Amino acid sequence: MDYLTIKEMPEDARPRERLEHFGPNVLSNQELLAITISTGAVVGHRKYTAIDLATNLLKVFESLKGIAQADFKQLTAVSGIGPAKACQILSAFELGKRMAMFSSSTKPVIRHPADVFNYFRDEMSLLTHEIFRVVALDTKNRILKDKIISEGTLNASIVHPRDVFRFALIQTAATIILLHNHPSGDPTPSPEDVEITERLVEVGRVMDVPVLDHLVIAGGKFLSMKDMGIM
Repeated sequence: MDYLTIKEMPEDARPRERLEHFGPNVLSNQELLAITISTGAVVGHRKYTAIDLATNLLKVFESLKGIAQADFKQLTAVSGIGPAKACQILSAFELGKRMAMFSSSTKPVIRHPADVFNYFRDEMSLLTHEIFRVVALDTKNRILKDKIISEGTLNASIVHPRDVFRFALIQTAATIILLHNHPSGDPTPSPEDVEITERLVEVGRVMDVPVLDHLVIAGGKFLSMKDMGIM
């Protein structure tokens, strides 16, 4: 079976050459995806360039975010995307997620709720299921470490104070911040969110590890329960 490579396209239309000459910032999402996919494909009697495959991926999953949320099975269900191409796509997005979470040797300082949101936004905005995360801070509000405590629909039965504060004590945290995501896209806290927050705030008082805030992240938005007056 023959495959079309990007090199077989007209030179002025080759994404790789355009990236080399002008930089990645000028390339479209289709072009960046085409470089990641690398080659075209032949499906039945029809030939597809890498650009064709990239365009179809964006159509099937509706956006770059949709592709980033797709798993191996969903990607390989798309015409022209075999196991190798699916692995290339998954690897590229995983590197992006890891880079978004990369921190320098200087620990990030949290001064406002938006600082927490900006630090975790790229990772948590793409999730299709709920996670509950605890962020441990030192006496200068610098992030020591964070940990996912639970995954799945948030309720009091799966978010245990002992798990939250065991982590905080191991990190010798001065304070902690709670955050979780709403895959629905609406960051409005649910009654369960409020109940869990009140419970953890009370335990934090007893343990002398104050809970500074609880953020709900949904897509490109967030709400701070502290700013809302819930805690």
